[in-house]
Amino acid sequence: MVEMKEINGEKISVCQECGLGYRESQWAEKCENWCEEHHSCSIEITKHAIDVK
Repeated sequence: MVEMKEINGEKISVCQECGLGYRESQWAEKCENWCEEHHSCSIEITKHAIDVK
């Protein structure tokens, strides 16, 4: 399940498998599903990721 975090006052959805963050929860869900199924990250999905550090 996608984790919600607040970073710098912004709500970010985080993939529990790889830790990448997304402004839109739909991308975090797609990322998590892909990671679980393929044990890797999808370039098409991760291009929507943001830096959460």
